[in-house]
Amino acid sequence: MSSLLGLRIFSSIPQQCRTLVNRAALKTAPPKRGGITSPELFLKAIGRSADTKVTAESWTDLWKLNGHALKKSGVPVKDRRYILWAMEKFRQQEDPAEFAHERKPKKKIRGRGPAVQNGKRIRSRRHR
Repeated sequence: MSSLLGLRIFSSIPQQCRTLVNRAALKTAPPKRGGITSPELFLKAIGRSADTKVTAESWTDLWKLNGHALKKSGVPVKDRRYILWAMEKFRQQEDPAEFAHERKPKKKIRGRGPAVQNGKRIRSRRHR
């Protein structure tokens, strides 16, 4: 009896599973605006040499790209995330001149906090 009750409860709840649908292809391409009229100009506007990493034939092909397609074309993870983030910002009517930014520079000093300052190890001053 209890197994039938459990089966009924389980079947009444909708399955929550991840689907393999290209959601980027379902969204419409945003209209061309400002000085951005082609995929190359958009990729140049967002910076980080994205125009050399991604090639799109037409405006709609650019907006159908998703993470899997960028991965297949050999784009590194950080660049993939930045390109997809910039595409979403453009969809939300933001100007690339406002949201585009360069990558953070690499850290020069290794270590944590005050133990290393200006490349020199800081030792404690307590008396032993």
